[in-house]
Amino acid sequence: MGHPLIDRLTDELGWPRLTTREELAAFTETGVTALFLPGDPRRNLESADVAVILPELRIAFQRAFDCAVVDDAIEAQLREETRVLKTPSVIFYRDGQFLGGIPKVRDWDDYIARIPQILSAEPANAA
Repeated sequence: MGHPLIDRLTDELGWPRLTTREELAAFTETGVTALFLPGDPRRNLESADVAVILPELRIAFQRAFDCAVVDDAIEAQLREETRVLKTPSVIFYRDGQFLGGIPKVRDWDDYIARIPQILSAEPANAA
């Protein structure tokens, strides 16, 4: 991805970097997952902000979801499928089903309010 704060997620925190549809399907297949779609961190300065916020959110929600970074190779296709078009964004799945997403960087209170709504939602049948 080319940004130290995004690379930290995979290098230091051990989050997988999903580069293929197969890796994406395997990662989201069971449990609750949050996928970080950073976009181009050279053009979008908010990407680094979300890279710092998401690990803190995972802790705040007592690790209720596992996280991964979505690679450029499949990011555009995933954005189209989920209709979460802006980056950076965080997209949530439960047992392989798309639940919802939060585009762009938000303030902490917005994340704290929206994530429980998304996690308690019925899966949207993404075509």
